[in-house]
Amino acid sequence: MEQPSRSAGTVRPGGRTARVRASVLDATQDELVEHGFHGLTMDQVAARAGVGKTTVYRRWGSTAGLVADLMTELANQSSPHADTGGIEGDLRANALSVLGALTDGRLGATFQAVIAAATCDEEAAQALRTFYSRRIGEWAHVVDLAVKRGELPEGTDGTEVIRAVSAPLYYRLVVTREPVTREAAERSAARALAAAKAGAFVIPGDDA
Repeated sequence: MEQPSRSAGTVRPGGRTARVRASVLDATQDELVEHGFHGLTMDQVAARAGVGKTTVYRRWGSTAGLVADLMTELANQSSPHADTGGIEGDLRANALSVLGALTDGRLGATFQAVIAAATCDEEAAQALRTFYSRRIGEWAHVVDLAVKRGELPEGTDGTEVIRAVSAPLYYRLVVTREPVTREAAERSAARALAAAKAGAFVIPGDDA
């Protein structure tokens, strides 16, 4: 996964519906950052966005619906995977993008709020799964390209390689509460690459 825009409300097509959605998602993100998922209310989002409560309830239905749409928008804003010409540079770019997202004051707080919500709310968990499935799937292509170039063994699972890059960073963020540093990001990318080259992420054949 790489870093989406800082705000969910930037660069959208015109029209009243688009403007309302932009305002509501910006307000949702602000409320998440300030109050967390369990402090998120439809009324406060509506007031912050300057939108009628009826509109918010009718379109999004619940706070989980707001979070799901916010995560969809953040995924839509994310850029395509890097293409540095080599798997080492691509995985490093992925790690640094994750680092940028997690250490951004607004975006990092958003992720932490949704991750916390996902532990006890299935709709929030589904929104989170959908977001990361899209982003991991996008970056898995760099592994497929590396296999075609002969940099990695045939059968290497790109999804698992990308997960291995970011997993230690998220562990620091939400489990041990340690600083997520550039050094940690680069080290994580290097270790994932070494494991991938050694065949650790090769999908076993049917006869394995």
